[in-house]
Amino acid sequence: MTPVLVTSTAESTGKTAVTLALARAAMERGESVGYMKPKGTRLQSAVGKTLDEDPMLARELLGLDAEMHDLEPVVYSPTFVQEAIRGREDPDAVRERVRESYETLAADRDRMLVEGGGTLTTGGIVDLTDVDVAELLDAEVVLVSRYEEPGDVDDVLAAADALGDRLAGVLFNAVPDAAFDELATDVVPFVEGRGVRVLGTLPRRQELAGVTVAELADELGADLLTDDAATDAYVERFVVGAMGASEALTQFRRTRDAAMITGGDRTEIQTVALDAPGVECLLLTGGFRPPEAVLGRAEEAGVPVLLVGTDTITTIDRAEELVRSGRTRDERTVEAMGELLADYADVDALLPVEE
Repeated sequence: MTPVLVTSTAESTGKTAVTLALARAAMERGESVGYMKPKGTRLQSAVGKTLDEDPMLARELLGLDAEMHDLEPVVYSPTFVQEAIRGREDPDAVRERVRESYETLAADRDRMLVEGGGTLTTGGIVDLTDVDVAELLDAEVVLVSRYEEPGDVDDVLAAADALGDRLAGVLFNAVPDAAFDELATDVVPFVEGRGVRVLGTLPRRQELAGVTVAELADELGADLLTDDAATDAYVERFVVGAMGASEALTQFRRTRDAAMITGGDRTEIQTVALDAPGVECLLLTGGFRPPEAVLGRAEEAGVPVLLVGTDTITTIDRAEELVRSGRTRDERTVEAMGELLADYADVDALLPVEE
């Protein structure tokens, strides 16, 4: 059995959703499927241990009876990185740990899906980049990449050079409508002319690209100050209200699907943001509740107002990390990715059957 390793040119490309959707597609074919993520990079604390959210989700959605220390043999935390740099992590021992976990998980399985960690180069300090993992496990590699402009092809070709013959092909994900024709007409022939097979071009879907206002509020522990404003709109980016009102209006009108972050005492910025059609919510910081006049206007405009106690810089960091970490956190997301793969990708090439 040749495992399939799903890696990416950058973070937040949809790698986890692709991996789990492929695993479920294989299961629908009647195959017994295993999963592992050698390097845990999306870390959270659980029961006193630092665990990656992706293997936890995989165990749930794929019905796996496997130990977390096998699904995630290397916790790639800041502490691990620091210890490795100080020479306190033996690369050979780390690689052997990954190999042993893989063999445990792959026993009696028809198919193994292996998810890369972070980016293609994550793990280099212990000689465990995704290129190294592919060699270690003798895996075939699927490369997931975003595409918004022609310059993105540089990363694809660099990854292809690094992966060599192990690369099965590239899967372009979350392609904006404006870039789709260019990708199909110019980029795909060019990339394939350079010897890189294109396995699919998936259009951008909003439900996979951002978080809802309600999810944003829940993750940040924010108070919702507006009663009648709906919180199901999607937020994909953030704008900061740190300038004058006239400059702010110009900036706000150029954005879409955005949350505007500013101090709760910046009433003039809040008022301007409510006139911008691309601002989906106001995220106010510092614990300062805005005047009732602002809240009343927000409710009339249908724009939710969220309030957090943290300062603006901390709030920006947390909010951006939330969006950057991706949308793979439930079965609905994986099902949506599965539908995209079925419609826009060559699933047979992504899950080749060995003769």
